[in-house]
Amino acid sequence: MKWRSLKRPFDLVVAASLILLLLPVFVVIAPCVWLAFGSPVHFSQLRPGLGGHPFMLRKFRTMRSDTSRDGSAETDADRLTGFGRFLRAASLDELPELWNVLVGDMSLVGPRPLLMEYLPLYNPHQARRHEVRPGITGWAQVNGRNLVAWKERFELDVWYVENVGFWLDMRILIMTVFRVIRAKGISQPGQATMEKFQGDH
Repeated sequence: MKWRSLKRPFDLVVAASLILLLLPVFVVIAPCVWLAFGSPVHFSQLRPGLGGHPFMLRKFRTMRSDTSRDGSAETDADRLTGFGRFLRAASLDELPELWNVLVGDMSLVGPRPLLMEYLPLYNPHQARRHEVRPGITGWAQVNGRNLVAWKERFELDVWYVENVGFWLDMRILIMTVFRVIRAKGISQPGQATMEKFQGDH
């Protein structure tokens, strides 16, 4: 039986097990996020999933509100606090995405879900990243994370789509653990994550 047909049951079992195992971590992080940023503790945003269909992505908040005390707008990099950087470096902000995996919006491994506004900017080759469910981690994440340029990132995503398999997924999951421990490639210089995709030039 091909891995593609077993991938969803595998995701379901692992996501459910991890949610139960990490429940104490959720219980600790949630009030800390509330104390640091207020309510809500989750960041929710529509992202494109399988076939480009939108779903609501959920993460722990890592930023203050988008305006300063004097009412002026702040950049994402300015809004990202030390506590927020810690959550991102340890990938703890991603834990609520296990729920997205559980309900079928995402997979443990796949191209990272980007912004809805990028959909019309993809060329046909780049759009192939939506032929599989988006993942909490992926081939691009273990090969540079947010330091990878957009063109290379999409090539890595499409390569994954064309080569998805059990051993590749296991390799990515193992590599992800080491990438999280090393905390490399979290953001581009001067950015909260990386610069926005502007389409092909």
